Amino acid sequence: MATKYAGREGTQPPTMTYAVESDIGATKRQSGGVNEDSAGVVPLTLTVDGTDHTAEIVVVADGAGGHDAGEVASYLAVNRVVERLVEAVTTPTAHDLSSLEGRIDAPFRATPAEVEEAIEAAIEAANEDILSFCAEERTEAHTTVVAGVRIGGRLHYGWVGDSRAYVLNAIRDEIVPLTTDHAVVQRLRDAGEIDDVEALVHPRGNEITRALGGSGQQDPETATVGVETATVPLYREDVLLVTSDGLLDAQTEAAKLYEWYVDAGRDDEMAAVVRDRSVTDDEIRECVLSAPSLEDAAADLVSMANERGGKDNLSTILLHDATLPETPDDPPSRTIGAEPAVEDRETLVGSGN
Repeated sequence: MATKYAGREGTQPPTMTYAVESDIGATKRQSGGVNEDSAGVVPLTLTVDGTDHTAEIVVVADGAGGHDAGEVASYLAVNRVVERLVEAVTTPTAHDLSSLEGRIDAPFRATPAEVEEAIEAAIEAANEDILSFCAEERTEAHTTVVAGVRIGGRLHYGWVGDSRAYVLNAIRDEIVPLTTDHAVVQRLRDAGEIDDVEALVHPRGNEITRALGGSGQQDPETATVGVETATVPLYREDVLLVTSDGLLDAQTEAAKLYEWYVDAGRDDEMAAVVRDRSVTDDEIRECVLSAPSLEDAAADLVSMANERGGKDNLSTILLHDATLPETPDDPPSRTIGAEPAVEDRETLVGSGN
């Protein structure tokens, strides 16, 4: 696939580009395991009066469960979420299309509330599908999910579990986490019980507190799952990264590194060793923004995770759209939980109603 991206230098490509990479991981490859991740990108085009309008749907799911059940759970999640979101964002709204002239998000359903509600409903529908499968097969299956919809200069997204979304900006040379993990380590970190270095290699790093699916003993029609949603602006110099936790939780010697760090009194020297052997956000930023193409960046992320041990399956999506507005000199914060500036709130909500 053609996935050229200029990175920090050079000219930007003229259109949207993306790359998808999935790998079983070095450890499971050696043990004969299976890849329980699923990922998908769906570009959408609506043509109104001879003008094409584009959007994209991106989804990553990381499954777990009994024999092959995790693989099924992630597959069901991605397919149901895509199906529901395609229907939701392409269904005509009550707007007179003539009123949308010049709107970058026309003619898709584009208010943040509408699309976030559609994402939540799509993920809940996926949860119902997985629970129905579990009941029929008398098995247990779980999956995380991150789903995003890019419409105009906005990314609407939602998630359950510890798969992640980031936005990386080439002009500002930064990586911004868009999600927070529904996981034990995140809770410990938020409570101040562990520091950022411990979080990289904590022994409970694979324990999540929220997921789709279950044992099949729940009623699929009444079961609920806590979906978090948000909307952020996207710019021409941004790359969106959506990934399963196999990228961050790659180190097979995490427990040993954690013990060494704690025994060393959490000193700076041992902290540097832990960071060097783990996959950090800063290393992801450098890898993606220095790559000559998104395809190269996706392959490099997989290689980096496998070099650190490749403890788990790994799936990544990278997306870049050169048709978006340029990054402003003083962009609003996109860190999860940050309140948008007043003028940005008006841009995201006011003109899109």
